[in-house]
Amino acid sequence: MDKIKWGVLGTGRIANKFAAALRETDGAVLCAAASRTLPKAEDFAAKYGFEKAYGSYEELAADSDIDVVYIATPMASHYADVMLCLNAGRNVLCEKSVTLNASQLEDILALARERGLFFMEAMWMKCRPFYLKAKEWISSGRIGDIRYIKADFSNFVPYSPESRLFRSDCGGGALLDLTVYPLTMAADILGGPETVLSAANIREGIDLSESIILRYPGDVYASAYGSFEMPLRNNAVISGTDALIGFGDWFHCSGKVYLIERDGNFAEEFSDPEGVDGYSYEIAEVQRCLREGLAESPLVPHSGTLAVMRIMDECRRQWGLAFSGEMV
Repeated sequence: MDKIKWGVLGTGRIANKFAAALRETDGAVLCAAASRTLPKAEDFAAKYGFEKAYGSYEELAADSDIDVVYIATPMASHYADVMLCLNAGRNVLCEKSVTLNASQLEDILALARERGLFFMEAMWMKCRPFYLKAKEWISSGRIGDIRYIKADFSNFVPYSPESRLFRSDCGGGALLDLTVYPLTMAADILGGPETVLSAANIREGIDLSESIILRYPGDVYASAYGSFEMPLRNNAVISGTDALIGFGDWFHCSGKVYLIERDGNFAEEFSDPEGVDGYSYEIAEVQRCLREGLAESPLVPHSGTLAVMRIMDECRRQWGLAFSGEMV
């Protein structure tokens, strides 16, 4: 599989960003794009150079030329769209948050295993060099024993009941759209917590902001904050007994990480190479896995994605918050 043929399902904002990166990634072939209407699919395909355009998701899923499908539909549609593609024999990369709840994800993982297909959540942060450098510092003992992880992510969005971000039937809310990043960092480094404590500001059945504390064995903690309604620093810190790792503004995509020793001395800094779109690392990881015949990525393992979904399920249970029409 020298060349990997991609299909893109959905033609919204995130699909446009992904397709632009896909076009510039070595080994990627822009095979097909699909929308709910053929004219939208044709416009999208022409803009980025896809070979084919489909006016339905079913047609794209049935295209046996496609090696892997990137799903960029609203979160409430992910479960049905992923199952459609897996049942048709397509490998899948699905945008975060990958499902509305852990039960849906468990169904997906079971079907992927049954069909022998590759599946991965599109958590680009985990594939970027700066993030992998931070994990290398941790694994090599540079910061000692981890005691605390803190991360927050805000993106002020004026309230609009028509927006998917504020619609329960679309899987809206800050938790699945923003706070999933801080929670992913904590779960990727520390695993699943033994205790979750959370609070949220709820409006019209949607979480506008939340504060979450995760407790791990040995009095290790992580805190995650997310919001549509207030400014935050959007940074992250991993604090150990010997040093700390800092991530700058927009920590999940800043491209830079630094190491500060316990005495406060600046020890090291690392930045992603300039001129490379962040999505390209995610695309390259999928292509590497497909070429090597892997069913999941070691950088974005199924267990990690499931751990985050379970944390978010527990948060919503504590808030008494369920999505409209949620399938469990």
